[in-house]
Amino acid sequence: MNTTSYLIDDSARSQDAEIWFALPPGFLALPLLELAEAASGPTEAAHPGHVLLPLLEAIPDPEARQRLLTDFAPVQQMAKAFLESGAIHCSLGLHTDDEGDGGLLLSLFTVTWQATNWAPRKVITARAAAGSERAEHVESLDLPCGPASLVQERLTAPPESGLVQRELLQITAYVPCPDAVRVAVLTLATAAAGRAQHYCALLRDIAQTVTFESPLSDASDED
Repeated sequence: MNTTSYLIDDSARSQDAEIWFALPPGFLALPLLELAEAASGPTEAAHPGHVLLPLLEAIPDPEARQRLLTDFAPVQQMAKAFLESGAIHCSLGLHTDDEGDGGLLLSLFTVTWQATNWAPRKVITARAAAGSERAEHVESLDLPCGPASLVQERLTAPPESGLVQRELLQITAYVPCPDAVRVAVLTLATAAAGRAQHYCALLRDIAQTVTFESPLSDASDED
């Protein structure tokens, strides 16, 4: 018997919603406008603490709170780049490093629409994967909503990110819509490049929940 419960975001019930997905524990949805402002200038209103306030209030240790703000700075720059490319959703992932020092591993999950010329959806997924010049791992996915592809890349952080010469891990799932003229691009990016296997598995699991038809018709407000 499946007893899994989900917290449903208000956007999932919007009449304009075109895609639905579920995120596992450890992800905090970030307000897109506030996030862009926080990454654009050193104003008081744009301080990252305002964006992370719900999370910071739950951390009693002042040093841990400051460490989170420090680690969040490069993630903000990554988020700004995704927002400029038209992201419709952005969540911050915070997971415990069970294989390291037990600290927090930060990641950024985004969803972006990408227009494409019509073709069979399997062709679209192959074409999207082939378009990555830095891909070190590519795989095909057979999702409940149709075919998709997953691409793993390693990127060099731009100087403005605060991670000079530091490697970034980016996992991307390309999921064509049923009409085959748009692709939902799900991206999971992190500076924890040594955890590629775990983050690939994480995005693979998220992609399995993607649907282009509302799954909420029989769902209650609580689950």
